[in-house]
Amino acid sequence: MDEVSEGPAATVVSHAELRTQVHMILRAWGLPEEDIDITVDAIVEADLCNIDSHGVSMLPLYDQMRRNGRLNLAAAPRVVRETAATALIDADAGLGHAVSVRAMRRAAEMSRTTGCAIVVVRNSHHFGAAGVYARIAADMGVIGIVTSSTRFVTMVPTFGAEPVLGTNPIAFAAPAGSQPPVVLDMATTSAAGNKVKAYWLKERDIPVGWVVDGKGRPVTDSAEGRAIVFDRPEGGLTPLGGTYDGGSHKGYGLSLMVQILSSTLAGGSFSPVRNRTQKADDPDNIGHMFLAIDPAAFREEGAFETDMDMLVDVLRATRPGDPSQPVLVAGDPERQARSERLANGIPIPARLREQLADVASASGVEFILGENA
Repeated sequence: MDEVSEGPAATVVSHAELRTQVHMILRAWGLPEEDIDITVDAIVEADLCNIDSHGVSMLPLYDQMRRNGRLNLAAAPRVVRETAATALIDADAGLGHAVSVRAMRRAAEMSRTTGCAIVVVRNSHHFGAAGVYARIAADMGVIGIVTSSTRFVTMVPTFGAEPVLGTNPIAFAAPAGSQPPVVLDMATTSAAGNKVKAYWLKERDIPVGWVVDGKGRPVTDSAEGRAIVFDRPEGGLTPLGGTYDGGSHKGYGLSLMVQILSSTLAGGSFSPVRNRTQKADDPDNIGHMFLAIDPAAFREEGAFETDMDMLVDVLRATRPGDPSQPVLVAGDPERQARSERLANGIPIPARLREQLADVASASGVEFILGENA
């Protein structure tokens, strides 16, 4: 559940410093004012929670998309169709963060009347960490489920030799009473592609079982793994489970389910087909799905939250196999990391810092990360 430990020469910056830098860059890019703070919050929250693969490390890719004309930085999302319990939003080829925050909030608010509500988004781009949006629902007192398709074709299906699907994440969050919400955020591959990139940024080998080459052989060198995942037509990430005997067919099936819920349902693209027909400046047309369930539609007031507290208490009280490592509940590592990083700062690996300096320069803004280090 933990992200990779820091590599050599990491620069530690404060939460406020990172926010300021990202804000400067997004404003220079011309992102609408009403979207800047929302997007900054979503990006930096991932880094605060030690989800380094989906936070500020994504800015170089966003900058590349901006320069290629694929990203509509003046996007004005619109509701295409709507019922009492559903909505379809076209994101107008913009970044996925702000539209996703609003879509999750909209679904949560609708569920207060209908019990359950689903909002799907099409014509979007990368939205960062899915758990950020599921947690919005939990903070509003409802259950949230989030899925998303992806730009890159990275997952080699069970019995396959080439990638067909993406990392296709699922996130789930449920509110409790006295306990913090349960928040599950996971790729349907053994690891997210951007987590392989995070290992490369930190100059560390990747674990066996995450990436295989075109002949199905495991790859542990992070530079090689990154090249296979993002640049080569064969090999890629294994489905969750790693091998057939380990249950990779289940991860493959989950990834397919996410593709259908996120993209097929919304009218988003299917990456293998899109990549055969897409021009260099075409948007990614990623799809997202946001489902909200109001516990009050099924239980008396407070009953669900009371049972959630009991459930979490029992799990945390489980006798551990190793006394030094207690049993955790989904969301615990991220909360601990968030507390530590708010107090002590966020590490920026040397490779990433260099990339971010280039992004700031290309954007015409001052680079301030670690200037006093």
